[in-house]
Amino acid sequence: MTRSPLTAQSVDDAAATLAGILPPTPLQRSERLSAAVGAEVWLKREDLQPVRSYKLRGAFTLIAGLSPEQRAKGVVAASAGNHAQGVAFAGQHLGVSARIYLPRNTPRQKRDRVAALGGDMVEVIVTGEVYDDAARAAAEDAASTGAVVVPAFDAVETMAGQGVVAVEILQQLGRAPDVVTVPVGGGGLLGGMATWMAAHSGDTRLVGVEPEGAASMAAALAAGQPVDLEEVSPFVDGAAVRRAGDLTHAAVDATGAELTTVSEGAICVEMLDMYQTDGIITEPAGAMATTALADLDIEPGSTVVAVVSGGNNDVSRYAEIVERALVHEGLKHYFLVSFPQEPGALRRFLDEVLGPDDDITYFDYIKRNNRDTGTAVVGLELGDPDDLLPLLARMDTSPLAIETIPPDSPLFRIIG
Repeated sequence: MTRSPLTAQSVDDAAATLAGILPPTPLQRSERLSAAVGAEVWLKREDLQPVRSYKLRGAFTLIAGLSPEQRAKGVVAASAGNHAQGVAFAGQHLGVSARIYLPRNTPRQKRDRVAALGGDMVEVIVTGEVYDDAARAAAEDAASTGAVVVPAFDAVETMAGQGVVAVEILQQLGRAPDVVTVPVGGGGLLGGMATWMAAHSGDTRLVGVEPEGAASMAAALAAGQPVDLEEVSPFVDGAAVRRAGDLTHAAVDATGAELTTVSEGAICVEMLDMYQTDGIITEPAGAMATTALADLDIEPGSTVVAVVSGGNNDVSRYAEIVERALVHEGLKHYFLVSFPQEPGALRRFLDEVLGPDDDITYFDYIKRNNRDTGTAVVGLELGDPDDLLPLLARMDTSPLAIETIPPDSPLFRIIG
């Protein structure tokens, strides 16, 4: 187990720095999740920060601690969007110029917010496919200009500021919670909270939640040091980190925090539940902590806090979110159907294969004049997941040649 340079006192000092600047975010009871889990579930609403993310805490703490000479040279930062907004807000508030590097997978909504928050104190530069690419560009900038790098997670000051979330939870709750779930990208929030809670709430079960497609902290703990993931899924853009930080890994390793992963489909289901039932708009990373609750073994009646880390979701993404949620719930399926080129073939498919509650949501057919059959890609939405087996049975007895397109197929990713 490694030793972390971050201390609980560092987090307390950050809390003093932020006092009067950032009011505590609400701690709200969730009726929906409390009923589902059989516990008292509270949501720490970091999505209600001025920049709609906890990232502001770390960025402000670091920039506020710079010397006058450092402030004069300005700062640079790399971000998938939320940290960038925190840097932009802090730079504008403290009068420090900033150049911010964003990867290309950063949603347009986040790019626009960075520019609006920073005003004439910030320059936005879009480069690279994922966060790590943008981080390299920011480091090169700092090396050539002398500007100070404001890390999104891998700095003691950043972790300390983000760890203030734990301070507020205990103050607002009035006692130590039994379970706290925390989203994990690079590990700054988990490292900061874990360090402070180890000193003040040692019996609390702290669970870091990573996306299945970017579990860099779990890989670091397994290897004993940060390692590069071979592939990173960009869907959970706020947590799409290829390599956990050296300092964040040390902090998490030193405290023995628990880790788990959640699938992208499950995140999408939770995002829709939060939107439709709770009236909360989250981004994918912001819903990870609540998504994980369904799979954790939680004692009935326990006090549980889930950190809703961010609400910067581009409205244009909701069509994809709905699609992924339907697939995850077993309601959406795609097939390749070979239709004979004769009258009535489609009608027989509708009458003999589809069930009464099956709905065609996608149909792409190419007629080939030099063949006896033509293939169509057909997307079906079922009324109930249990309708799938009867549907497949009817397909097997149909004279049509029908092939299921599995979710991991490249074709599925194109049409889904």
